[in-house]
Amino acid sequence: MRTIVDLPDEQLQALDAYSKKYGVSRAEAVRRAVAMFLPKQRRRRLDFRSHPAFGSWKDREVDSVEYQRKLRAEWDHRS
Repeated sequence: MRTIVDLPDEQLQALDAYSKKYGVSRAEAVRRAVAMFLPKQRRRRLDFRSHPAFGSWKDREVDSVEYQRKLRAEWDHRS
């Protein structure tokens, strides 16, 4: 893909200096800069379904919210 980008003179001079130092074209220098700017790979979302504990309570006849409240009440000095 081709694109047109307006750069301030200071950035253009720095880009030319980089290109000369590493023996690459301006286009290659810009490609390298963009590659460094973008993340290497997309961060994967954690999939808890593969965790051994996932679904471990599915066969229990317990209201999980009520169970949680009961456990928290053990630490509550008001009860």
